[in-house]
Amino acid sequence: MTEIDPTRRFSGRVESYRLHRPGYPAAIVDLLVRECGLNGDSLIADVAAGTGLLTEIFLARGFHVFAVEPNHQMREACATLTAQYPHLKCVEGTAELVGLADHSVDLITVGQAMHWFDLKRTRSEFVRILKPGGWCAVLYNHRHLTGDAFHEGYEQILVEHGTDYSKVRDSHLDEDRLAAFFAPNEMRSATFENAQHLTLDGLMGRVLSSSYMPQPGHPRHEAMSRSVENHFAAHNADGHVRMKYDCVVCYGQLS
Repeated sequence: MTEIDPTRRFSGRVESYRLHRPGYPAAIVDLLVRECGLNGDSLIADVAAGTGLLTEIFLARGFHVFAVEPNHQMREACATLTAQYPHLKCVEGTAELVGLADHSVDLITVGQAMHWFDLKRTRSEFVRILKPGGWCAVLYNHRHLTGDAFHEGYEQILVEHGTDYSKVRDSHLDEDRLAAFFAPNEMRSATFENAQHLTLDGLMGRVLSSSYMPQPGHPRHEAMSRSVENHFAAHNADGHVRMKYDCVVCYGQLS
């Protein structure tokens, strides 16, 4: 199988991603304000910002945010937030080449994307753009894989129908690997409950937002869609299913 450039994996999935991926609890902002000493003058770079799901919780609190995103379609979707939040600036860049000035930001955030990066080059680049004493926060919405028939069955759908699901799942960074990224500085962590309440269209959109799931026109798409429909029919209550996540925030200073 040809390896897909990570910056292009989500092309064609932007609307599914924007509408059907889980957001991030607003309490994360409170945590990072308290722990990282953020104030009204602090500048934030949200790297691999995608459509702005993480970016928006900081914008809503009045912070000036650079949303750094290499994918043109994703970046354009994120830029629509400027109508509501004029203190957003969307920037073309990658984690390894952010494109911001030296020592220009107080906090770097990365949501659901760290596993796509060259970590050695990324760390050097993050140190370059952070102000002295600046912070980095890496966030993952970890979907529940077990615990009930709905979550276990959803995982099985991804395993059966995903193109390279197992490879992507296994590439996600655990806390030990993230701690190595922050080393020799201390890494702290916090966990927040998160959930989505999804209709059938929402559940299908959530599936299609994942880069490893077959889109319409793919020979495996029809069988996948039937599996999702059957799974929803078996587990919905009043037309919704509840997908649960542990939102883990790993944060620390980089030097």
